[in-house]
Amino acid sequence: MKREEPEVSSDFWYIREELMIYKKIEIKVDGYKETADLYTYFLDNSIEMNINRKRPVVVICPGGGYSMTSDREAEPIAMQYLAKGYHAVILRYSVEPARYPLALLQLAKTVAFLRKHAEEFHINTDKIILQGFSAGGHLAASLGVFWKKSFIAETLGVTSEMVKPNGMILSYPVITSGEFAHTGSFECLLGDDYNDADKRKEQSLELQVSADTPQTFLWHTVTDDCVPVENSLLFFNALRKFKVSVEMHLYPVGGHGLSLASEETSHVDGGCIQKECQSWMELACKWIESMK
Repeated sequence: MKREEPEVSSDFWYIREELMIYKKIEIKVDGYKETADLYTYFLDNSIEMNINRKRPVVVICPGGGYSMTSDREAEPIAMQYLAKGYHAVILRYSVEPARYPLALLQLAKTVAFLRKHAEEFHINTDKIILQGFSAGGHLAASLGVFWKKSFIAETLGVTSEMVKPNGMILSYPVITSGEFAHTGSFECLLGDDYNDADKRKEQSLELQVSADTPQTFLWHTVTDDCVPVENSLLFFNALRKFKVSVEMHLYPVGGHGLSLASEETSHVDGGCIQKECQSWMELACKWIESMK
């Protein structure tokens, strides 16, 4: 029996091979010339298995200090989630010289796209999860704390519920613009507005948490000398204050930007292999399974 192919609009190209649907989609926000690229890896259903299966989808936001998006925190991460039976999408969001709130709007539009096409791509709309690394963790957490802001819904022409994430996995995230800030990320994100204390404070996400912030999985290394572990601790404490479900894992050793902490994502010189931290992916997947 031949299966019908989903309709494809002219703004992206489309490849289908067996049980994988791969797309490269341009994410354009009205009023901005810069665009983002969304790379999707959807696991299709088969009549030989559960034809009605709905899967979680993980939206991956690579790090890079808001000046680039790291390859090490993109496809290798998506492959891990696919192996666990989840959909994965990678957002190559706009970075410097683009400024806030463009990347946030691009991520929000991505979530709205996934909700709109959930039936087509067999997505469990109760498990649309943001996965952010470093500055990508700041981006993911920004949507987590700001999803109800009216300017997002108004700019995108959707309801706030359409851009709401159900959960967040934050890997060594940039969170605070205060004492323990990764200054470079905020300089790239804000540009000249970095010198405005109020606008800088708005980006200190531990101050923006509310009871509406989605449940969160955090991991960090205590010895991170680039984005101090206090970033995760501050966010953890803020979530606890508002009784938001949170799971956090702290590893006693390891530098910044570990990704999978394995040979798969190591640097040419072998850096970023940290066996003590390799358990985080398995723990994150168990957390996804336990989400309510």
